[in-house]
Amino acid sequence: MTAEPTALGATVTDERILNPATTMDAVTLRVGDLEGMSSYYSRSFALEPLEERTRGVEVHRVLGRGTVPMVRLVHTPGLPGVDPRQAGLFHTAFLFDDQQSLAATVLRAAQDARGSFVGSSDHGVSEAFYFTDPEGNGVELYTDRPRDLWQRAGGQILMGTQWLDPNAYLQDHVTEEALAAGPALAGRVGHVHLQVGDIATAEAFYVGALGFEATLTDYRGALFASAGGYHHHVAMNVWNSGGAGPRAATLGLGDVAVTVPSRDDLVALAARLRARSLAFADDGRSVVVHDPWGTQVTVSVPGTTTEDLLAR
Repeated sequence: MTAEPTALGATVTDERILNPATTMDAVTLRVGDLEGMSSYYSRSFALEPLEERTRGVEVHRVLGRGTVPMVRLVHTPGLPGVDPRQAGLFHTAFLFDDQQSLAATVLRAAQDARGSFVGSSDHGVSEAFYFTDPEGNGVELYTDRPRDLWQRAGGQILMGTQWLDPNAYLQDHVTEEALAAGPALAGRVGHVHLQVGDIATAEAFYVGALGFEATLTDYRGALFASAGGYHHHVAMNVWNSGGAGPRAATLGLGDVAVTVPSRDDLVALAARLRARSLAFADDGRSVVVHDPWGTQVTVSVPGTTTEDLLAR
């Protein structure tokens, strides 16, 4: 939901879209080896354990930087491994404030043999490095260029895939100060990139129902969408998962978390979901809904604590 001032000082609220101040929150991953995955995310991405809770046979552990949760790991014994062809997670994208913080994190991740470095790209709007964690979940590490440098055409934000030399980048931007600072430097979830069965159905849910606005539709096999003119908070592709049906119970993505500014935004979201006959749960502080492939999306108001996250 967004509100625009009028000439008379009143506001006109657009109930069709998410508030421009919408952001992404900690992604939940179901994992088979909690200690191994915790160690990997701590060592590779300089995330610190923030909180933990046991629920039955499951152990939930939240990791982040400072007080900002960035990933929740849920130890789920007995589930099969990630299937790279089914709908679910393509990657979680951790956003850093500057090139020095990004480069320090990339160097940490590159030195941890438990994960895999899978590429780097200059997207025009951002500089990004890609890894796969030990259980097959994709991770992007990136920093944004200033918005006034983003290229636009035909109402879309243009994003390309140009070669970015990882060794040259590290040589240019790694500093001892950033390496030593580690988790003291800010980080957050900038966007989440999903695998879906088809783009039209994904657009109907993530744009039509949730209320993100499409930012790039002319990228083959993918759709990018955001709130407030960001290049993308969510992306959906069919590169590996075209034609996929509902997700089976496996390790991997457990929840995509979105934060909106106020309860009014949740009320507007609930109205959009009802209008499309989509089932959801609303506890007053969050709305939980599942996409057409069974991926859980939780939209919450600010002030969500690690306790709230662990309770999901």
